[in-house]
Amino acid sequence: MPADTTVSTTRVGLLGCGDIAARRTLPALLRVPGAELAAVAARDPDRAAAFGARFDAPAAASYEELLARTDIDAVYLCLPTLLHARWAEKALRAGKHVLVEKPLAASGADAERLFRLAGERGLVLLENFMFLHHGTQRQVAALLMSGALGEIRAVSAAFTIPPRPAGNQRLDPRLGGGALLDNGVYPLRAALRFLGTGLTVAGASLRDSREHGVDLSGAALLTAPGGAVAQIRFGMEHHYRSWYEIQGSQGTLSVDHVYTTAPGHAPVIRLGEGTEQREITVPAEDHFEAVWRFFAAAVRGEETVRPGLRLLSAESVAQAGLLDTVRDAAVRVPV
Repeated sequence: MPADTTVSTTRVGLLGCGDIAARRTLPALLRVPGAELAAVAARDPDRAAAFGARFDAPAAASYEELLARTDIDAVYLCLPTLLHARWAEKALRAGKHVLVEKPLAASGADAERLFRLAGERGLVLLENFMFLHHGTQRQVAALLMSGALGEIRAVSAAFTIPPRPAGNQRLDPRLGGGALLDNGVYPLRAALRFLGTGLTVAGASLRDSREHGVDLSGAALLTAPGGAVAQIRFGMEHHYRSWYEIQGSQGTLSVDHVYTTAPGHAPVIRLGEGTEQREITVPAEDHFEAVWRFFAAAVRGEETVRPGLRLLSAESVAQAGLLDTVRDAAVRVPV
């Protein structure tokens, strides 16, 4: 008999009809075999109905109604930052796997509690850092494993964006606004990926907006147990920058446009080894689709993704704890 090539389908419910869901995440979901959109919910019923019509999915009357549905295996949380932990917990307690926009939690204690709950219930909890699932990361990991850079000595990383318009939720402290939680988590996550989860904060600085009550930009210096360091910068009052660099004892590599890579963009890894310089072009891909493929495989319990899921979970917990420490250690400059 021929092998059974059918793939079970992960039925996903959307909580929160945010802009990123409409533009990138849901269109990507619809292109991925083994995953489908089963229902949507929003605080505004009219917005939920519009999303449902656009993506051919029924609209639930409330978040609670969606979580109570028995035809949903998993939920995708696209809510304001300070609601992530609360609704991730509700979804896990309802027996749903969870893909949640970054950051999962604003505190280390919340992240540890949520991953412990997911483990106790045998559920997948994944924080949505798309760049970690792009082919760029696989290529960089292969270069590091090959010893191309020697011993890693330093990581530098930055994610900065131009000022946000008035009324943007990134400027609202009640919704978890601020540059650290919005874009600072990206270079922080890069540092964790390349230097490990044992990082400590040696120093930090935050520029606080008197007008909005959130941090507009900042920087942090992190140290690894072996003495390697990471310098990260973030902000939303800058020229756009999305970049990291890894410097080793024998070489250096860097990548631009790395955190929000457009699906048609072929990233270039710039690698210096001794006096030699070369460029490695990575094939273009949609990292939103890559996240959905990984998440659906994890929900199905595929063994091939288990090591990656364990690493991602450990990084998410460490990241949330470092956010606490950065805030505590920061020199704050009111502007």
